[in-house]
Amino acid sequence: MRRKVLSTSLMILLLGTTILGCSSGDSNTGDADKGTPSGSTEATTYPIQTDKTLTYWGEINGNLIGVKNSHSDIPFFQKWQEKTGVPLKFTAPPTGQVRESFNVMLASGDLPDMLEYNFIGDFPGGPEKAINDGYILKLNDLIDQYAPNLKKYLQDNPDIDKMVKTDSGSYYVFPFIRGDEYLRVFQGPIIRKDWLDELGLPVPETIDEWTTTLRAFKEKKGASAPFSVVSKPRFFNDSGNGAFLGAFGVNRGFYQEDGQIKFGPAEEGFKEYLKLFQEWYKEGLIDKNISTADTKSVDGNLASGATGASVGNAGGGIGKWQPLVEANDPDAVLVAAPYPVLKKGDIPKFGQLNQGYASEGTVAITTAAKDPELAVRMLDYGYSEEGHMFFNFGEEGVSYNLEGDYPKFTDLLLKNPDKLAPAQAISLYARSSYNGPFVQDKRYAEQFFALQTQRDAIDLWKNTQAAKYNLPSITPTPEESSEYATIMNDINTLVDEMTIKIILGNEPVDQFESYVAKMKSLHLDRAIEIQTAALERYNNR
Repeated sequence: MRRKVLSTSLMILLLGTTILGCSSGDSNTGDADKGTPSGSTEATTYPIQTDKTLTYWGEINGNLIGVKNSHSDIPFFQKWQEKTGVPLKFTAPPTGQVRESFNVMLASGDLPDMLEYNFIGDFPGGPEKAINDGYILKLNDLIDQYAPNLKKYLQDNPDIDKMVKTDSGSYYVFPFIRGDEYLRVFQGPIIRKDWLDELGLPVPETIDEWTTTLRAFKEKKGASAPFSVVSKPRFFNDSGNGAFLGAFGVNRGFYQEDGQIKFGPAEEGFKEYLKLFQEWYKEGLIDKNISTADTKSVDGNLASGATGASVGNAGGGIGKWQPLVEANDPDAVLVAAPYPVLKKGDIPKFGQLNQGYASEGTVAITTAAKDPELAVRMLDYGYSEEGHMFFNFGEEGVSYNLEGDYPKFTDLLLKNPDKLAPAQAISLYARSSYNGPFVQDKRYAEQFFALQTQRDAIDLWKNTQAAKYNLPSITPTPEESSEYATIMNDINTLVDEMTIKIILGNEPVDQFESYVAKMKSLHLDRAIEIQTAALERYNNR
């Protein structure tokens, strides 16, 4: 395959923050499948016998930052090459600079054989444009001929199959798939149960109960920041406000209701949420530094007892914070609270719920690939029975042992001799704690969530109607993409401005209507049209 030749002017443009893409007029995409060597659909025998080395570009997982410096130092990636028989040469972007490094790489024209990247969330125009512009291969024929494991999984799971291809039916990556509904929910409100018991209060369910609880934390427990969440990079993040927005029938983005797509921040329920949080902030029930709170400050507030409630993950929230609060107060207990509602007994409308297919951690094969067939056979290993066990649990006898037919992590992972946290140790030897080209196994999570409070949290947080209202992974067409991105960049900036000004009391709640008018002047209706068309195409896949 020849590499896409980029003009000097395009290279300069690509170095900016937005990928504009090159003309698809001379794209070799149309020949991607036609030029593929013919082959059978017989399963590959691993390890593959080859003298070729393939190149692989991808980010080192955040759990391993400061633990290992490169993919080549990580036992999982060493063993992956051994088990597949395919030597890999790795390149990793600097931490936190994935998009920037990706843009520079595209501009240079020097593409690896394989790219681990989020082509739905981080490539303007989405995967179809990446194919049309000649960066990555359309994989339909390659999967059909050389990836029997992935092919069978998609045939057996049509709901996932619908998610992992484009509107026109193109497969473009080897996907990360959450293999059980249990793996799709992992975040929600978290609260000090020992404080509730001491104060004679129930775990709050309604907004009114939350107000009573936070007042008691402030007045009777001396909490200076009763409720605090991370606000970086976005004020209140999406989790902090999202956990309470649903009580007012909206979320922070687009959702579907009664056959229509709506944008939460332009709906009346968002005004009610702003009113509540302005009152909480004025009363001192929210961290006074909420607009700048980062992970370190929230961790510190919880550890010191300044904060009694937050929003976080079962692993990175309860799992991380429980030992922190215990160190200061041996009787401290953190538990999950349900997503709030206005009326007791109602089922929350929204809550954190991820799709079965996640576009992060997925692996595409580029048009520069020296041997696309070999790359496909190598990546298909992750969807085989042996590959499933390896990706999720590592190597038998090292990182897990079978007890009956249940893979139990060893102490190397759960009680690491180097004092690594389980998430870090698992990331060294397996890939189940973060996304990649495989099907995630719920048995990993059952062990990763070592505390009963973590396992209880998942069961509590999943009790929402999010599946009914959330949008699937829809994408604008390449033609719509630039227009949509421009509209939403402006609107999201405006929503962030509105949220922080009103909650902090710098503007009255009545300014909400003027912000909605500004959203409409920035062509919110057109963004909704684009989303509506994308949803219709998705439903017709």
